[in-house]
Amino acid sequence: MSMIAAFYGGKAILITGATGFMGKVLMEKLFRTSPDLKVVYILVRPKQGQTLQQRVFQILDSKLFEKVKEVCPNVHEKIRAISADLNQNDFAISKEDMKELLSHTNIIFHCAATVRFDDHLRHAVQLNVTATQQLLLMASQMPKLEAFIHISTAFSNCNLKHIDEVVYPCPVEPKKIIDSMEWLDDAIIDEITPKLIGDWPNTYTYTKALGEVVVQQEGGNLNIAIIRPSIMGATWQEPFPGWVDNLNGPSGLIIAAGKGFLRSIRATPMAVADLIPADTVVNLTLAVGWYTAVHRPKSTLVYHCTSGNLNPCNWGKMGLQVLATFEKIPFERAFRRPNADFTTNNITTHYWNAVSHRAPAIIYDFYLRLTGRKPRMTKLMNRLLRTLSMLEYFVNRSWEWSTYNTEMLMSELSPEDQRVFNFDVRQLNWLEYIENYVLGVKKYLLKEDMAGIPEAKQHLKRLRNIHYLFNTALFLIAWRLLIARSQVARNVWFFIVSFCYKFLSYFRASSTLNV
Repeated sequence: MSMIAAFYGGKAILITGATGFMGKVLMEKLFRTSPDLKVVYILVRPKQGQTLQQRVFQILDSKLFEKVKEVCPNVHEKIRAISADLNQNDFAISKEDMKELLSHTNIIFHCAATVRFDDHLRHAVQLNVTATQQLLLMASQMPKLEAFIHISTAFSNCNLKHIDEVVYPCPVEPKKIIDSMEWLDDAIIDEITPKLIGDWPNTYTYTKALGEVVVQQEGGNLNIAIIRPSIMGATWQEPFPGWVDNLNGPSGLIIAAGKGFLRSIRATPMAVADLIPADTVVNLTLAVGWYTAVHRPKSTLVYHCTSGNLNPCNWGKMGLQVLATFEKIPFERAFRRPNADFTTNNITTHYWNAVSHRAPAIIYDFYLRLTGRKPRMTKLMNRLLRTLSMLEYFVNRSWEWSTYNTEMLMSELSPEDQRVFNFDVRQLNWLEYIENYVLGVKKYLLKEDMAGIPEAKQHLKRLRNIHYLFNTALFLIAWRLLIARSQVARNVWFFIVSFCYKFLSYFRASSTLNV
């Protein structure tokens, strides 16, 4: 029997960020492998028009939990939703709920975070740093707590080339950053943000680094571990391949490419695309929770959950695999649903020109206005281009992450636990995974009917032809203007025409002699 699964039996577990992508996959695996656990507390922000229990049923209504309902039919009774807001002091948790959490919780999985790269520094600090600090304070008051597992990111130290499984110091103490956010106004914060984040590319990675320092400094006598996943993608194997429910990571780009608008991205083909499946992250997280509680390491251990050092796949190879999948499984017509925010048909690794994306969008919006419909293409394309610009830093660089602690943990597991909680990324077949990922985006995220593939192929073909025609017309117009203004361009054009004429004359003469 699995030691890890048995360990979570009868436990009261607190999960922050349970309504997010990883939080859902984590809950699913917990209930499926340890259906006799006592309770899972989830912090849920109040939503107008919905009770907390309705929010729970909404989560469980997903296809993700189909297998759970078979092994744990009363799963809804074991999820205890607690009204909370991580933006407020003490998370705005009622006294009764706080008392219950403090007296019963055995394990904490801190998954909540803002993952927006362009988030305002004040908000990013609140969710990624201050909230972590407050949760640690709560944890220190829990007499039954056995482990506190903090989910960070492998890119928290992306300002370094080689990253070890240690907590790196930050140039400014987190406490000083937290205090300054309380009295500085937004204008001053905007002005000093570039100086504060320094070598970090955005507020997300910077505040996640600060959060790690807070965990190390204020963990006290708690049994704490930090997990650093890289780019989290769709599930690899569990509960089934390809499940995904948000646009984070590569999912937005896959939708954009599959819809027929995004023609290229600016990336380094040989840069490692350090993608990691969500179920791999969850399996490692549950194994770390068990190891931290049972073995009680003397110091805070950091675990890298990455693929590049053990089973690398570069962006060029990944792009080709996505394209190969599109040939077999194209996406349906764009804008069929308002939720389909991004769209495209081709991923390449060459430099792209924003004009070639925006101009067709403007033309399409003009057509929509003429037909009495609301223009939306330009807005969507601007959003897509803004996303791509934020991703440029990550798709043009490679990092080296050490994985000593992760490999140590793997060796500590029994053969049964290695099977049930598999986080060995060396077993991952990238071609198969990417195909399942694209299928998963189509089926689970966009909820498209697989019967529409023939129509989707025709749609993609039309979009491809429109793109080629537009680029050809754009080139000819630019070249014509250049010839009109430059003697050098006219000379080059005359040389090309003369060369082609001579070649054709020679070819005709050779054909006549052969006859």
